[in-house]
Amino acid sequence: MGKKYSQLSVFVAACAGMAFFGVTMLSLGPILGPLNATVAGANALPSTLSIGIIIGTLLFGPIVDKFGYKWLTILSSIFALAGVQGLANFNTIGWLHASICMLGIGGGILNGLTNALVSDIYEDDKRGGKLGLLGAFYCVGALLWTLLNVFISDFRIPLNAISIVMALFIVFFFFISFPKAKPSEGGSSVSKTLGLLKYPALFLFAFVLFFQSGFEGVSGDFTISYLVQTTQVENTVATLAMTWFTVGMFIGRILLGKIMGKLKELGTLYLYLSLALLGVIGFTLGGANMVIVYLAMALIGFGVGATFPVVLNFVGSAFREMSGTAFSIALFVALCGQTILKKVSGVAFDNGNYMLFPVILISALVIIMILAPIAVKASKKIK
Repeated sequence: MGKKYSQLSVFVAACAGMAFFGVTMLSLGPILGPLNATVAGANALPSTLSIGIIIGTLLFGPIVDKFGYKWLTILSSIFALAGVQGLANFNTIGWLHASICMLGIGGGILNGLTNALVSDIYEDDKRGGKLGLLGAFYCVGALLWTLLNVFISDFRIPLNAISIVMALFIVFFFFISFPKAKPSEGGSSVSKTLGLLKYPALFLFAFVLFFQSGFEGVSGDFTISYLVQTTQVENTVATLAMTWFTVGMFIGRILLGKIMGKLKELGTLYLYLSLALLGVIGFTLGGANMVIVYLAMALIGFGVGATFPVVLNFVGSAFREMSGTAFSIALFVALCGQTILKKVSGVAFDNGNYMLFPVILISALVIIMILAPIAVKASKKIK
């Protein structure tokens, strides 16, 4: 079946969708304080966002495998846009919950959909690097949203600015062609989905992402609190550490394709994870020396930037005919890992056990390094 779409146009669309997901993930960070000051109960909004992202993650795979990418890309982007506009315009908690849920569903769909889309349009020799570049646009969206709120005090202005960009890209999505649905042969969608569950490789890769997503969630939520509690630095100084993490991840993902071309997938993954491990050690030993802490956070961000693109590259290659559903399963398990490890870390912090924070991070990295080659070996037994 020949291509009837522009590979470049589709890749641009995927990068835009991933940037929207970056905005989704950090949407509440800069604005939760102002919202909570004016709307009672706003602190419950992050839980609603998480639920929305999980729903979107579960939905996208079977839908894109059966119906293709175009209309779900448009619909999910409209959901995300509606959610952003709801945050900008509603002042009652019920409508804010509805808005953040819509944003979460749209963002969750876009996260999985864009990864599956890039996996489908590139062959094995280019897929990993392109997934890395796609992942860099998550950082672009996250950084842009954060910086807009740093320099503009009224959060409604950045929300409306992001909305304009999203609306323009939705128009763009209407006018380009996307890959068609995959031909369905040999059973219903449900039976084919259930058929994926028999492959140990899929679950091994999913549990690699379980710990990777957990690492990202724990570091994102608790780094600032850890620094404030253990070094007594000011909150604004500690907050900059997460910016360095995002910058490091962006650089790591930009360079991923070139490094993977020389070291292959597993070699690249081990190099990146080793750098992340060194970063966590430097971060832990750096104490109140914020120069060391910032450099360590950049190294950590760089180091963990490879895991999702490399693992999804393997998943896309092994399950090409059902890539959307396979990605949906893997990313759902990843979100479960983020939820569980964040809960464990939260309990530790509530009990004053702050030094468990680096232990959890190091443990997650080591487990990924153990599971990854086992998953790759299992994937080679498929077909």
